[in-house]
Amino acid sequence: MQSARLLDQVRERARYLHYSLRTEEAYIYWVRFFVRWHGLRHPRDMGAPEVQSFLTMLTTERHASSSTHNQALSAILFLYREVIGAELPWLEELNRPGYTRRIPTVLSPEEVTRLLQQMDGTARLLARLLYGTGMRLMEALRLRIKDVDFDKQVIVIREAKGNKDRVVMLPRSLQADLRSQRAAARSQWDQDRRSGHVGVDVPHALEKKYPKVGQTWGWFWAEGVRGHHDESAGRDLHRVRASSGRKLPSAGL
Repeated sequence: MQSARLLDQVRERARYLHYSLRTEEAYIYWVRFFVRWHGLRHPRDMGAPEVQSFLTMLTTERHASSSTHNQALSAILFLYREVIGAELPWLEELNRPGYTRRIPTVLSPEEVTRLLQQMDGTARLLARLLYGTGMRLMEALRLRIKDVDFDKQVIVIREAKGNKDRVVMLPRSLQADLRSQRAAARSQWDQDRRSGHVGVDVPHALEKKYPKVGQTWGWFWAEGVRGHHDESAGRDLHRVRASSGRKLPSAGL
């Protein structure tokens, strides 16, 4: 590890192993919480009792769900195994809680229609895209111009869950609105070029191999939001866009 700060080391290791942005942010949160809860003690100076007491606190005081408990435990295991490099016997003795299976809440077609009627603009198009293709929110927000193929009527989703690519069908009902969105994105791209903006973020230091690839039209965001060239800024942009995408109206459901 090159960084001296613990959280920077966690971030570097997560990126080296190509963990997703969401996983990286979650692990950073739990490692920070774990260290602060124990009075800023370094994890090297702590062991099984401290880890167990932290997890017990999440369950008894914060009433954390089994999924939250598992995520916190995974972050701590990542910290000790991947960052600190400790293979300690007690790590294997930490038990994971069982998952509680719940019946999901599914909206009827009529409820979905009423919900979409309360939305407009890019948010409505995004919601229709998620509903019509089964894409996840972050997958839709990270779409590039080159990923939407109108000729083949498909959308290519890059580095989805499990770091795998996949292809979904492009619904005919969305094609006209997506073409309009692409035209709006083109206007934004042209405006960025005239004003001297350096382009959008590209993954895995791709621009070192292909200089200025982040400034090309194909790599621009399909959503048409201006990005930033450096990786950290690009990740912050994803965070802002994701939070705005979750602010959906209730539509009186």
